[in-house]
Amino acid sequence: MFRATTASLCTYCQRMRAIIPPMALSFSTCTAPDKQTENQHTVDSLYELSVDIRKVRKLKGWVLSERTAYVAETADLLKDLGADTASITRVLESHPEAVLCRPEDIATHRDLWVSVCPDKRELMRIIEKFPASFFTLTHHSNQRANILYFQSLCLNKRLIGKLMASAPQSFCRPVERNQEVIHTLRETYLDLGGDEGNLRIWLQKLFSQNPYVLMRPAEAWRDSLGFLREQGFSTKELLNLVSSLRASIAELQPEAMRQALDYIEGALICSKEEVKEIAICCPAVLYYSLPTLAGRFQGLMDIGVSMEQVKECPTVLELTTAIVLYRVQKLASYGYDVRCGSLDVITGTKKDFELSYGKLNLRQLRPLFNPVAPLRSSEE
Repeated sequence: MFRATTASLCTYCQRMRAIIPPMALSFSTCTAPDKQTENQHTVDSLYELSVDIRKVRKLKGWVLSERTAYVAETADLLKDLGADTASITRVLESHPEAVLCRPEDIATHRDLWVSVCPDKRELMRIIEKFPASFFTLTHHSNQRANILYFQSLCLNKRLIGKLMASAPQSFCRPVERNQEVIHTLRETYLDLGGDEGNLRIWLQKLFSQNPYVLMRPAEAWRDSLGFLREQGFSTKELLNLVSSLRASIAELQPEAMRQALDYIEGALICSKEEVKEIAICCPAVLYYSLPTLAGRFQGLMDIGVSMEQVKECPTVLELTTAIVLYRVQKLASYGYDVRCGSLDVITGTKKDFELSYGKLNLRQLRPLFNPVAPLRSSEE
């Protein structure tokens, strides 16, 4: 069993070593390391855990060539968190660099994560889903400072853990950067008429919907909101947009939004006020590219849907043309002609569509197609 003989190894360092030309590492050969250069003890230890060595060789073969590895120790730590053999195998196959981390460093890191996880099993579920986030041991002091800061905001512990897992970059940087973003978000929320007492709930909603919002610069929020104010959106409408766009509003460019709104105005032949109402009803039109919007609108026209129908139910633009065609054809097989009714029945998620479809009874379907024709059954 190997013991620590070198400084702590991090993922970044190992990747840097992996991309250094072989000539820089050895004068003996110009070819990539072969099986003979591998650490046989590491290979055997991973094999005993049923790790697919061929997969590791193909994707991250450099890991097998490192002189020092801690396969058994890493597996024991994962077992202590409640992992079974299959879970350990999956983690080490997807992120074999984990075995290069010193056990004492991982233990310290584990204690840090446990402080934002309800229990060890929850932490293990996070590790299975985001192994790279957990086994990146650099910036430990920044992570600790950021955890303490977010805890001071009284954010949900589980949410903080989710942020660390899905957006680890935001916890690796100095806490001052996140404090600046939170300050901007607070100012934005209050300027739009939000209540200080609901700020925490609003922040939790934003972070849960889009963990990467912390990585957006403050200027991006100001530019996007400034453009929408110019388009006539009220503070209340802007607050709803910011919430419904899942914080993606900070990722939008004013010029791209202008093109999207201009296209909607021309394609649906409507006034600027109507365009604004469409954007409020379907905020997605603000971040879809012009080719995407044009393609989806044309797809609806090709199946005989009218502009008025789209105007009354703009959320249909959230669906790809393929999904629209599938849902229209499925309803048509039972006698429902979307050209003669509302598009609401085909909008929403797959689950929404199935629920709406299930609620449609025979009395609703028959008059829209042929009042005297028998309805086809699913067996026909």
